[in-house]
Amino acid sequence: MKAWFSCTGAELLARAPEDTLGRLAAAQQARGYSGSIQQDFAWQRALPALSTAIAEARGQGWTLALEYELLRLEKRVDAVVLTDHAILVLEFKTGEPSRATLAEAEDYALDLHDFHAGSRNHPILPVLIAGDSGFVPPAQSPLRWNGVLPALACGHSGLGALFRWVQSVAPVALAPLDGAAWLAAPYRPVPTIIEAATMLYARNGVAEIATARADTANLTRTAHAIARNVAAAQEAGDKRVVFVTGIPGAGKTLCGLNAVFASAAGADSAFLTGNVPLVAVLRAALVADAVARGECSRAEAEQRVKGRLQNVHRFLEDNATDAQRRAPSDRLIVFDEAQRAWDEAKARLGTRNKPSRLTMSEPAHTLEIMGRHEGWAVIVALIGNGQEINTGEAGLAEWGRVIAASDGTWRAIAAPRAVQTRDPVQRLTEGQPRWLDCDEDLDLTVPVRSVRDAAGAAWVDALLRGAVTEAREIANSAGALPFLLVRDLDTVRTTLRRLARGQRRAGLVAAAGAKRLRAEGLGVQAEDVAEWFLRRWPDVRASDALESFATEYDCQGLELDLVGLAWGGDLVWHEDSWRPRRFAGNRWQMVRNDEERRHIINTYRVLLTRARYETVIWVPRGSPRHDPWHDATRDAAEMDALAELLLSCGIRPLET
Repeated sequence: MKAWFSCTGAELLARAPEDTLGRLAAAQQARGYSGSIQQDFAWQRALPALSTAIAEARGQGWTLALEYELLRLEKRVDAVVLTDHAILVLEFKTGEPSRATLAEAEDYALDLHDFHAGSRNHPILPVLIAGDSGFVPPAQSPLRWNGVLPALACGHSGLGALFRWVQSVAPVALAPLDGAAWLAAPYRPVPTIIEAATMLYARNGVAEIATARADTANLTRTAHAIARNVAAAQEAGDKRVVFVTGIPGAGKTLCGLNAVFASAAGADSAFLTGNVPLVAVLRAALVADAVARGECSRAEAEQRVKGRLQNVHRFLEDNATDAQRRAPSDRLIVFDEAQRAWDEAKARLGTRNKPSRLTMSEPAHTLEIMGRHEGWAVIVALIGNGQEINTGEAGLAEWGRVIAASDGTWRAIAAPRAVQTRDPVQRLTEGQPRWLDCDEDLDLTVPVRSVRDAAGAAWVDALLRGAVTEAREIANSAGALPFLLVRDLDTVRTTLRRLARGQRRAGLVAAAGAKRLRAEGLGVQAEDVAEWFLRRWPDVRASDALESFATEYDCQGLELDLVGLAWGGDLVWHEDSWRPRRFAGNRWQMVRNDEERRHIINTYRVLLTRARYETVIWVPRGSPRHDPWHDATRDAAEMDALAELLLSCGIRPLET
């Protein structure tokens, strides 16, 4: 991403304001944006204020970047000013300051800090310039100038005074701020799933799906591997299943959406998932964005989006029961969480709400339906390791079985992980059959959901395996894991609101099986997941109202910036191992079935990997045994043992 116009302070002062305005207008036109009276008016007001402030603060040697694009937010910073003390992120508004506009300015600064390599090691001050008042310095100047400082506000006439205040109180940067180097530094954002889907759909795929860590090319490499195999299938006219494996939070859904929305796929592609909340949230987000951009009417947007994001069970049933056995319109489909496809028994049974008309396993039906095409067809199967949370899931082995039984009609491409896993249900095949080609680029091994820390996924895996020593070693080597422990629900809410700076989204999550959290005052499950993920406070339906919670079924495949995880009695620690339980009647029952035990543990894997930043884990204090009203379903001793385990694994306690 580049600024529309950049120069030094001296160059800005030497130019007539009309010249700078003309350069911005030309850059706007070159990028395909139509001009507007409102935009011209904003520039005409901001540029003189900026020039005057630069002159007053003697900032001729500073560097200015105007209209600096932020890909993740799909917005632009009005101006970034690089002094010899700090980076100032300026947002100009015509009205008076408000909480929302201050949060917007702070969000821009946070985005630069997290994703722009040239900003990461310098103090960043977000500034809102609104109204006509002057500048009143804060009562207490910042004691430490590092990271993103709290946002300040001033009027257009007070910008020079703010610049002078910064120069007088901020220390000179230890590492010089080189303007040219800053402008050339890479900006590698990690968008949320909702942000990525919106960008990909609007732009027909983007090349900038990258990670904030410059040394990690895993995500783009996998996206290229998918595209490479789709192109090979088109050229050869054959049929392929491309398996994309990866750890939680590594970007599998992002790669799948890119495969569907990229221009190379054309219109004949669809993203299929059995995750109903994911479909609802992404459809609502894409429709709202298309309408906001003026692309089409809401009704037309809903029709378009419905075809690109589909429920996998309905897709299979509609096509499997077609008496004429016609090929579907889509030649490329992405099967989300393909390891969770139904086995034959579950496929025949259906759900409690809707009996099924399928006669084979879902992998078998998928190959039969897509195999009706003359010429090429591609199934991109996204495999989420360790996220099976339902019974009746066929696993990767069923996909291998039906591909082998296709008598050469289908080939498979997968990373070695798909055949090397210890779990036979999740192993694609034994050995190296002729129908399988290996491609290491199809394995996503680096977590990108967690923006700042790559050790979180490994720590969660060690924790849920009960490997206490290993978890503690990971925590010690990471320095500060993004997990905090609290014992009080009010502290969870207070902490989440404190950490949710700018426009970051927080929310509460809990396991569906954690039935006794209601006695701890947690609240109710979110009624409308799309509203929960897309609305913002002060709408009480929004996740950041912190009134309702999402379960593993609501949030799998989605994410929040900050998560408050309420740990329930369905998974407790006893002596030296996990004890999964289910609540029946008025008491907890031990779960002895291996598959159900695995599902309960995987529930917490899902919940522990939903945050892009911090996860605040709330372990309730429970009911003491000496209390005359002791509730054995919320035993305090069990909760204390769980808290002690988390602490011994290296989690950070949050003092209250």
